[in-house]
Amino acid sequence: MRVLGIETSCDETAAAVVERDEAGHGRILSNVVLSQIAEHEPYGGVVPEIAARAHVETLDTLIARALDEADTRLEDIDAVAATAGPGLIGGLIVGLMTAKAVALATGKPFHAINHLEGHALTARLTDNLAFPYLLLLVSGGHTQMILIRGIGQYERLGTTIDDALGEAFDKTAKLLGLPYPGGPAVEKAAQSGDPRRFALPRPLKGEARLDFSFSGLKTAVRQVATELVPLGDQDVADICASFQAAVADTLADRVSRSLARFRESFPEIAEPTLVVAGGVAANKALRGGLETLCAKHGFRFLAPPHILCTDNAAMIAWAGAEHAAQSQGDSLDIAPRSRWPLDQAATPLIGAGRRGAKA
Repeated sequence: MRVLGIETSCDETAAAVVERDEAGHGRILSNVVLSQIAEHEPYGGVVPEIAARAHVETLDTLIARALDEADTRLEDIDAVAATAGPGLIGGLIVGLMTAKAVALATGKPFHAINHLEGHALTARLTDNLAFPYLLLLVSGGHTQMILIRGIGQYERLGTTIDDALGEAFDKTAKLLGLPYPGGPAVEKAAQSGDPRRFALPRPLKGEARLDFSFSGLKTAVRQVATELVPLGDQDVADICASFQAAVADTLADRVSRSLARFRESFPEIAEPTLVVAGGVAANKALRGGLETLCAKHGFRFLAPPHILCTDNAAMIAWAGAEHAAQSQGDSLDIAPRSRWPLDQAATPLIGAGRRGAKA
């Protein structure tokens, strides 16, 4: 089965072709991603109108390139999948309408995919991971701990009650005068900083609930920076290092409680797996801390390659292939959704399906 995937939920325009065999093994035939960082950098964050216009201008070309790299013609595609939410509504419309047009013109089934589900199922594409497993999704718009039981069977164990972690990184960078995108800039600055110089808070640490909070930490960074104005290069490095250390400690506390919950629910699994996905998963310091935590608790740590952690179309095509193996497809009448929680039975909170903006 070959599926064409389209992703336009935020500031990456992407198209891919993925193959799934009858045994459920996946193979990426092409994965084309065009970043819009240069267009949004002057504004310090994603501008929805600019993002949507860029998708319109480039998507057709990217689809043709993805098909060419996969040595596949449109008539050879078995299904078409596109992100239908959550995300910036203008971008979603572009990708969704394009996918519907391709499906209608070729007579192929169409699958509307939840962007979060794309992240949730990527480990099955890369490592043929069996259900169930835990997912820590950390990105510019989402910070969630999700129990992945099966296709369409997702239980949200914890979510951010205010800011997403990637958003906290970006806003910290902007506050300190670092370039966009903020995550990599903060990580680089932290390498030469002292993580013990500033005693920043560890939000919700020690609480039994499994949720996350980063608003108070972000406010504390602002207070420290304000007191030190004008900031020197070492001040910035020390603030970044202290911020990153606080995030690592917070994640260790929050995630360890979820690991324990998983152990209680599935004692029969000898070596359970924690999957970490989303752009923030590329941060080496945070990733190293989570690897150590998993080893301590007897969990396998699994993070897809960086290109598959950030927004991409291969994960959307794969999610479409997983659904295509079980259903005939979705109606072409389906509308884009700026908010679309993965666990629709969970109590609505900001982090349960907020817009995918990175700013």
